[in-house]
Amino acid sequence: MQAFVEGLQEELCVALEALDGGARFSLDVWERPGGGGGRTRVLQEGAVFEKGGVNASSVWGELDEAFARKLGGDGRDFFATGVSLILHPRSPLVPTVHANFRFIQQGGKAWFGGGADLTPHYLFDEDAEHFHRTLQAVCEKHAPGSYARFKEAADRYFWLPHRGEGRGVGGIFFEDTGREPEAEFAFVQECARAFLPAYLPIVARRKDLPFTEAQRAWSEIRRGRYVEFNLVQDRGTLFGLQTAGRVESILVSLPPKVRWVYDRQPVPGSEEARLLDVLRHPRAWA
Repeated sequence: MQAFVEGLQEELCVALEALDGGARFSLDVWERPGGGGGRTRVLQEGAVFEKGGVNASSVWGELDEAFARKLGGDGRDFFATGVSLILHPRSPLVPTVHANFRFIQQGGKAWFGGGADLTPHYLFDEDAEHFHRTLQAVCEKHAPGSYARFKEAADRYFWLPHRGEGRGVGGIFFEDTGREPEAEFAFVQECARAFLPAYLPIVARRKDLPFTEAQRAWSEIRRGRYVEFNLVQDRGTLFGLQTAGRVESILVSLPPKVRWVYDRQPVPGSEEARLLDVLRHPRAWA
């Protein structure tokens, strides 16, 4: 899994640089006190992506006792490796996207987890359908009927209870599916490789569309919801902080520009209002 993670990071960065065409990923190699480290790749101020991060890490050591009990494995010794990415596009018509694929061993227990989700600021139904159908095909190939479970898990996981709305239109989310390790590893690899075909066609369709300053302002308000989720609820963020991970790498998921406007309500019948209605009532996309 560690070798796969490192190769996948390179594959993702090459493809995203080619699509952006205006910026390159920097490389920041870091070590973790207590064991392990990682490679943080960050693209900033690109032609398509205002900010993007692709992290690969492999860390090990001893967990805090309280966190060890919460994690769900055995004992306090752990090893974790994974790749995570976040892309914040410049255009409000191109959706933000996130994906994470990981392997964790805690004592005698080990499991895989991960998923991907799409966060549009302006909703194009065909984009959400394409994203979900691409992931659905992988899920159904490996375990018929599993897409529905993983889609519902994503809707639950990426939910902001204090807002009563989803972070976006979801995707899939899974943790320790119970399959044999080799089968679970094969599934994780194919899910990860499905990310580019799930997302890049959406970017290609939307990146050159004209947009207004008002649309850009709305997208920065919606980015605020993204920040709220990542800092309050995201398990990956909490795991990184509670295992003494590198803070800059953990918080690379945060957008570069964001705004919180008091009680901003969209005009009834507007595209902004339609988005909120979908986020408050998750729908089937595939």
